[in-house]
Amino acid sequence: MITRIRSRFGPEIVAVVLLILAFGFSAFREPRFLDAEYLFDRSTLYMEAGILALSMTFVIIAGHIDLSVTSILALVGAICTTLVSKYGLPPAAMIIIAPVVGGALGALNGLLVSKGKLPSLVVTLATMALFRGVAQILLGDHSLPMPKELVGIHKIQLPGTYFHVPMVLLAILAVIAAGVLHRTVWGRWVTALGTNAEAARHAGIPTGKILIQLFTLSGVAAGIGSMLMLSRLGVARFDHARGLELDVITAVVLGGASIFGGRGTVFGTITALGLVGVVQTGMGVAGVKAEVQVAVIGLLLIVSVLFSNFTARKRGR
Repeated sequence: MITRIRSRFGPEIVAVVLLILAFGFSAFREPRFLDAEYLFDRSTLYMEAGILALSMTFVIIAGHIDLSVTSILALVGAICTTLVSKYGLPPAAMIIIAPVVGGALGALNGLLVSKGKLPSLVVTLATMALFRGVAQILLGDHSLPMPKELVGIHKIQLPGTYFHVPMVLLAILAVIAAGVLHRTVWGRWVTALGTNAEAARHAGIPTGKILIQLFTLSGVAAGIGSMLMLSRLGVARFDHARGLELDVITAVVLGGASIFGGRGTVFGTITALGLVGVVQTGMGVAGVKAEVQVAVIGLLLIVSVLFSNFTARKRGR
């Protein structure tokens, strides 16, 4: 039945149905799920993952993957806080430097994949360890405080409420990403690249340039996510966002993007991110251990990949 619904309304409908069911069950178990302020506070914890998931949507639709995004996030935080604390960089400059440094690190991935003709899985697996290692060299096992001027900017207090900056930023970026993916020539090129890279190249699409742009975009998103996380936590650490790439990839694939490329939507990614957040929050409220939560998200990823493979083969037949 779910397969028939999916084929009729689009792959993201599965994430919508699961989100409704998970939210209903969680609200039944925990009434706080019906409190808007509680939902806003909990949602803030997933905004960095949401921004990373937007760029990951493009990468996966193009038939590639970026495992290094969270390591870039940690390294950007380590570099920026080190520049401020040890070299006197003005704190406000971090807002500009963070996405620039992240984009440069992402471009390195893109160059290795495009010019080096290496699989993105292998490249980003290697740079995931490399970038995380460099962050640990810079910071060691200690925390480096974020400049106090930038701590808490993610949540601005207004009379009687709070203005959740990451949530508004994610909404704006999601609208832009959806427009670029579905309404521009570049977005169609990305989809064509994931559908058949060789045919796209013969059609005159600059596949190598697009790959570099995609991984650069992924790095920029990691830089933005780094600033949000630093503002929220108040310190930089080498292990920031470790394991978050699992949530990011799960959200993209569970949202209907094909892990083999050529298909995906921003709406599906955002919906699936909400599902991941509701499931994790619900398990946390129920007292489920963190390692069990990771296992459940891993299981969701396996199921979504299997389902994507099944529907792709069915469509091929």
